[in-house]
Parts: sequence; structure tokens; C-alpha cells
Amino acid sequence: MEAIRLLKIELYKLRYNRSAKIISIVYFVLITFIAFIASIEFNFGDFNFRVADQGIFNFPFIWHFNTYIAAILKLFLAIVIISMMTNEYSYRTLKQNLIDGLSKKQFVFSKFLTILLFSAASTIFVFIVSLILGLIFSDYTEIGIIFSGMEYLGAYFLKLIAFFSFCLFLGVLVKRSAFALGFLFVWNIVETFVYGMMKWQFFKDTNIADTVASFFPLNAMSNLIIEPFTRLGVIQSAATQLGEGFTKEYHVSLLSVVIVLAWTAIFIYGSYYVLKRRDL
Repeated sequence: MEAIRLLKIELYKLRYNRSAKIISIVYFVLITFIAFIASIEFNFGDFNFRVADQGIFNFPFIWHFNTYIAAILKLFLAIVIISMMTNEYSYRTLKQNLIDGLSKKQFVFSKFLTILLFSAASTIFVFIVSLILGLIFSDYTEIGIIFSGMEYLGAYFLKLIAFFSFCLFLGVLVKRSAFALGFLFVWNIVETFVYGMMKWQFFKDTNIADTVASFFPLNAMSNLIIEPFTRLGVIQSAATQLGEGFTKEYHVSLLSVVIVLAWTAIFIYGSYYVLKRRDL
């Protein structure tokens, strides 16, 4: 199959990329460190507090918690994706691939297949780690409860695809890893700044700023998995005692999914468009 052939080409390149292998290993090792959270115990005199006892590894909450934490670490694989693209310019393998008969459309498709592979591998790994931790520490082990809340894994998978597609686009556009990562950082600041200006200067006491910001690419990806900490019983109880309450919607929003899918398509097509117009 064409897809398998293209994927083999990309994996062959990564096979000899030592830094990519090291960063990928570090990424998956860090995800396993989530397990060490369970062993953290705080002692304050007669008061003992163990993180695992607060319900973070209970099914189905663990799917929400672990995917949220693992998504924070996605920058490690983003470095691999960006360097995977920028190395094509540095080592002139892009030009050689085109000379050997690979079309620009096939080239971009091969990169997207690699993104799918990384995203799927990470999602499966998070699933396995979460399942093991849940079976060990969860108070609820009924089959129906274990496999409820699985939409967070789907959201995590989509979040990685979209974010890595953005990184691919930056790698194609900027050509240098450091500049592409810098642009990613600056873009995040720009989104935050624009949202802050709308929220506090132009649309005070309205939801317009939140609605507009939900269409920003990085913010849309972030909205796929809302922070899980305020769902914890201990946080909810403390808020109730203080006369406060949380009215957040923690489910995976269909609107966020559609927005992120649209941005993913834009980034992939944008990568192809830039390559198509660029004289290599």
C-alpha cells in the first residue's frame, strides 16, 4: 500500500535520528512518572495526605486526569515533529525525495502519517498506564465504570494530531527548529494577549471574548480536555464550604472537536500549499 510505503520512508529517517529517539523515550518515560504520583505522601503532624487517596486514579476520572497531564508533555514530541521537518531542509532530503519521484502531496502525506503514528502510540500508551493504575488504585472496578469516560482518550488523540499538524506547518514555513519553536511560543502569547484584551477591555461582563477565543487554534486544542482538578471531591467540598461552586462543563465539547478538526485540515493543507509554492 502507498501509505505503508510512505510511512516506512519516514520511519527510516527517524531511525537514524538519535535526538528524536532520545526525546521520544524521555516523553514516554515522563508519562509513566504519573504512576509515581500515587506514592507521594505528605505528613503534617498527625495529618497524613496521600495523593492516590484523593480519587485521581478512580475510574472513570482517571481517563480525564491522565490525558490532561499527558497532554502537557506533548511539547517533547512536538520537538521531534518540528525537527523531522526542518531536517529535511538542513540535510536536503526533501529535494532528494522529490528528485526520486515523490510528489509534494505524497511528502506532506507521509509526514501526516507519522503524526498519526506518534499520536496513536501515545494514546495507546496513556490508555495502558491509566488502565493499570486504575485497576490498582480505583475504588470502582466494574466493567461499565472502567470503560466510561473514554471520550477523553479520543480527545487526547485528536489534540495531539492537531498540535503536531501545527508544528509540522511551522516546520515547513520557518525551516529552522529553533525559530519554529519560538514562533509556537510567541503564538501562544499572542492568543493569551488577544483574549485578555477582549476580556478586560472590549467585552467586559460578557461571554463574547470566551466565544471568540474558542476558535483560536491552541485555545481550541486546550478546550478539548478541560482541567480536571475542580472535579475532585475534596476540591468540590472545600468550594462548597467557602460558599463557592464550579459550573464548568467537563465533557468533551462537540464544537471544540469540529474547530480542532478544521484547524488540523488547515495546517496540513497549509503545509502542502507552502511547499507547492516554494522553489526548492
